[in-house]
Amino acid sequence: MIERSLADWLAYLERLHPVAIDMGLERSREVARRMGLGRPASRVVTVTGTNGKGSTCAFLAALIGAQGLRVGVYNSPHLLRYNERVRIDGREVDDAALCQAFAVVEAARGEISLTYFEMGTLAAFWLFERAGLDAVVLEVGLGGRLDAVNLVDADVAVVTSIALDHAEWLGNTRDSVAFEKAGIFRAGRPAVCGEPDPPAPLLDQAASLGVPLYRRGPDYELILGEDTWGWRGCSATGDGLELEGLSPLDLPVESAALALQVYALLDLPWEVGSIVQALSTTHLSGRLERRQMCWQGKHLSFLLDVGHNPHAATYLARRLAARPLEGQRLAVFGLLADKDLSGVLEPLLPQVRYWAVAPLPTPRSLPAEGLTVALRGRGALVVACADVAEALQVQCRRAAEGDEILVFGSFYCVAEALDWLRRQEEKRDGLAG
Repeated sequence: MIERSLADWLAYLERLHPVAIDMGLERSREVARRMGLGRPASRVVTVTGTNGKGSTCAFLAALIGAQGLRVGVYNSPHLLRYNERVRIDGREVDDAALCQAFAVVEAARGEISLTYFEMGTLAAFWLFERAGLDAVVLEVGLGGRLDAVNLVDADVAVVTSIALDHAEWLGNTRDSVAFEKAGIFRAGRPAVCGEPDPPAPLLDQAASLGVPLYRRGPDYELILGEDTWGWRGCSATGDGLELEGLSPLDLPVESAALALQVYALLDLPWEVGSIVQALSTTHLSGRLERRQMCWQGKHLSFLLDVGHNPHAATYLARRLAARPLEGQRLAVFGLLADKDLSGVLEPLLPQVRYWAVAPLPTPRSLPAEGLTVALRGRGALVVACADVAEALQVQCRRAAEGDEILVFGSFYCVAEALDWLRRQEEKRDGLAG
């Protein structure tokens, strides 16, 4: 039998199931049973929410790892490499391990058809269980109740935020979204919610299951100062905990505060020094990520963020407004067709002087012409480009030192930009050598 490479496996997984998204746990649960899967680690945290999942997972994994514990993280989607989705002790799992895991899932599924995400989730669970980890942090792919990640009973369930996105599967009200996300709750086990006033279905689910629910505001606090921030919360036994005078972070402090409350419920050491160090060194590619590059003699600044819905765009706009530039902000933008274009554009229009828009390398992309019409209709200065690489070149030519090039709108857009920046650096290094 010819062994498949990781690229071969991923191409195979994309063709395996008739639709990309097929909500439900029955298929995955049966294959997991055939594989003999148990718990992926002794401690399990499941994280869902409209926005902030990736940064919350990153902070939480850093906090757990800072105590010398072995931790696995499962995220989606990836930016540049599929391996980004499965990390153990901060390192991406290599191709060989992923191929082995896919082969195990393939052998077990038999006649059962699984989606790309379901195959990947079961493969990650198998890898985590074999690694003998102390904890895993699992990011839900879509919703919660019917997502394959929800096969595992979490010790702590996390809901970062509740806003409208993926309406085709989650409904078009906050109540319907909250109901789906509350599906990760387990009877008697704690849950943490980043919303101070979540919709009634989430509260009702917590009450019906006897879930101790910790909400931002009533149960834990994020304290924002002029140049510092702080946090107050409590342990599972009700003991008060506090951190103050913390330095600003690259990632959202809202996610850090949420992760701190989750960590406080895991009955792990509360050592202030290691906790502060873990928070301050947490980074996540494509989330408020700053890059610098020398391009044709100019020193240019980039900010990359995968914000792709109105909630994320509003947060990004607040962060930009809090950090005025000496120069101007130029955007490179692309969006998927199933997203709320108006809701994403409106918060950021006051922050951006020039726009370069591009289609994305997926059939789901909005065409550049549609983006151009939408922006010109709002009085924006915009140019349509053939792809993200051309859009970046347009803005690099336009930008002066002191300006900032903002790349946002989709994981695809940010991924293309990161790849372009990498190639520019390699080209520069090659010339220097």
